[in-house]
Formats: sequence, structure tokens, C-alpha cells
Amino acid sequence: MAVYFSILLVILTVVTGIVWVADKFYWAPQRRLKLTAAQEQCDGELDADIEAKILEAPFFIDTPVQIFPVIAFVLILRSFLYEPFQIPSGSMMPTLLDGDFILVNKHNYGLRDPVFRQKFLEIGEPERGDVVVFKYPIDTRIDYIKRVIGLPGDRIIYRNKSLYIKSPCTDSNQDCKEFKQVPNTFVSNGDYNDGDVELTRYTSDMPNKSHDILVNNVIAPRTAHYFKQSGTQRDEFVVPKGHYFVMGDNRDNSLDGRFWGFVPEENLVGEAIFIWMSFDFERTPDDVLPTWIPTGIRFSRIGSIN
Repeated sequence: MAVYFSILLVILTVVTGIVWVADKFYWAPQRRLKLTAAQEQCDGELDADIEAKILEAPFFIDTPVQIFPVIAFVLILRSFLYEPFQIPSGSMMPTLLDGDFILVNKHNYGLRDPVFRQKFLEIGEPERGDVVVFKYPIDTRIDYIKRVIGLPGDRIIYRNKSLYIKSPCTDSNQDCKEFKQVPNTFVSNGDYNDGDVELTRYTSDMPNKSHDILVNNVIAPRTAHYFKQSGTQRDEFVVPKGHYFVMGDNRDNSLDGRFWGFVPEENLVGEAIFIWMSFDFERTPDDVLPTWIPTGIRFSRIGSIN
């Protein structure tokens, strides 16, 4: 849907832009010439209503001329700067909740054209711990949001609910021969639930940033369904060049890179940076109003995303 909207927005901008240019440089001057000719043929001053009538553009010209600046502004804002998204599920709890409306920075990772998504300006790259929106590799028509866990060249192990990372060896990274466990610090139980099961909340101290995660200690990791990669253990992932490994913060309720692999760099949309609105949808089947109508606003959630 987002792809179709982008294409439609580009088409509308081009069409209304052509009309705007044609009116500015041809049709509007022609109307002014008609006004001058009418004034020359008139003995006295032309009535103001008549002058306005002569200078007035037909609705099929005036309407595109009026909306072109607005559409062009929206296109530039949405394609190159910031775009709003709605969180549709709980896979990123507790960081993001169903009903959060977020703002995505689309220029942090370089500028792309809005239709073919070819990058034409390099600006930056994702860092470990960033919350990113991307085109789902299995179906690029769908936008996903997860957290970057592995960078190109990283080796990742997710075993017994714990995360281990081994970065590539470089001149500046001599301490790279062993996997390092990402420390999880217990926060609380029972703040969030998966059905009748209480989820345990931890603070995960990633190398770049800390963030909270949720773990269901009742169920075992679904290792049998993990993405199969030759030359690795069943719960190990080696991030290819130009790709990223992502996971949801709600670790046992997230369809993420553990199950379908890696996110190509060209699939990145941007970094989620801000919650600008958050709605509750706590309706029961007995409610008169439909479930998509909010029951309240969560003002406390508005702010930056960690």
C-alpha cells in the first residue's frame, strides 16, 4: 500500500506541476493579454468583476495550480525527510505498542528516489540497536519494524533466551575472537502478558545502546523454525555484506530475522525516532462501537524512541 501511495503521489506531483508551469509561463500571460486587449477596446475602466472574470483560470487549471505546492511539499517531506507509520502489532513491546504512531527519519541512512528506491546520496548507516522500518524481504509490499541486532560481518547466536555477538576483527577491534554475551538485567514481571502468561521484562545492554525487552520464560525458543544458513549452528547467524540482522524486542512474539534471514540494505526505509501519538484500543466484543475506534490517548508514551 505504501508503494502504491508513493507512486500515486509522484504522478499527482508531476501532473499538477506540469499544469502549474504551463499556467505560469503560458496560460496566465495569455489571460493578461486578453485583459489588456479588452481594456484597449473599452472607452472607460473595466468593471472589477469583468477583469476578475477574464483573469480567472478554469477550474481544471486552477485546481492543480492550487494543490501543486501542497502535494510537492508532502512528496518531499514523505520521501526524503520524515514519514509517519502506525504500529500494528506487539512484536516491539515494550518499546512500541499496538496503537503507537511513530515518525520515521528517512534521511539517516541515505536518500532514495520515492518510486524505485535507488539510493542517490550516501549519508549514514544503521547502528546496532537502532529501531528501523524496512521492506519485509519476503514481501516488499509490507513494511516491518524491528531492532538492528547484527551488522554486516557479525556472527549472532540466540541461545537459551540470551544473545551473543561476535564482531569482525579489525585493526581497531582486537578483542574480537570470542562471542560476547549481551547482558540482560531483570526489571519486572507481570507488566505485560502473552495471553495468560506473564512476560519478564529485562534491560538489554547492547554495545551501542540499552533498551528493554520482553521474554516468555514458559516457552522454549523455536529453534527448529530458524532460518537455515549453511556453515552455522542452528541458532547462529552470520550477517552477509550489505545486510542486517534484526529482532523484535518482544523476543518470543516476533516474526523476525531468526525465522526469515537478513534485511538487505536497499530494503531499509528509515529509523524510527519519535512517538507522536498513541491510542488505546481496549474494546470488548460487547462494545457498541467498532474495535478500530480508540478508547483513549496514551499521552505518557509521546516522545523519543530508545
